[in-house]
Amino acid sequence: MEKISIHLAPSELFTIWGFPVTNTLLTAWVAVVVIAVLAVLVRTHIKLVPNKAMVLVESMVVEGLGYTERTLENAALARKIFPFLLSVFLFVLIGGLIGLLPGVGSIYTGEHHTYVFYPPYTDLNLTLGFAILAFLLIEVVGITTLGFWKYGGKFVNLRSPIGFVVGIIELISEVARLISFSFRLFGNIFAGKVLILVVMAFVPYVIPVPLLLYEVLVAFIQAGIFAILTLFFVKIAVTEPH
Repeated sequence: MEKISIHLAPSELFTIWGFPVTNTLLTAWVAVVVIAVLAVLVRTHIKLVPNKAMVLVESMVVEGLGYTERTLENAALARKIFPFLLSVFLFVLIGGLIGLLPGVGSIYTGEHHTYVFYPPYTDLNLTLGFAILAFLLIEVVGITTLGFWKYGGKFVNLRSPIGFVVGIIELISEVARLISFSFRLFGNIFAGKVLILVVMAFVPYVIPVPLLLYEVLVAFIQAGIFAILTLFFVKIAVTEPH
């Protein structure tokens, strides 16, 4: 039986100006290149009379923007944050799909058999970075929409003891989003990768196929959840305190 190797920490491949480049980071760069290529292809194929593929792309963008506008009840704000939400969705989705491709987690280099490519969201550093970006977006939008003092009043309320306790609870829940965001994505992708490795070690020819299809579905779900939760938290942030 093939030995199963599972690592929580990513493996360092090389350094650039003293900055370590890990296999998960390299795979994330591949996802960025794929998104850039797709963006260029979409941009160069925009026509007055679109083909079927462009109709599908435009419909997805229009529906996503419309859903964002309906949720926020603010068309101007929706147009500002929708590019971020769409970028997050695409990056999480494509990164998750790339992690399922042949060669990712199997091609290695060096005497220690360091994998060249590895699913990017099995690296907690990357998911935590995403969570920090989403957290900063939520806070900046809340402050710029309501104003610093009104937004801060959600968390620091000295008018009554109950209001003070509720504000502290709100502050704790706000910070807890960093943990929930990062660990939700990391946990689901990492667990899926471990499951596939274990199944391939015991039943290498039959069971992994439906599991890979299931992980494709998981990639779509996780991308949608991350984007939608960010949208909902922005909605909460711009809601007037009461």
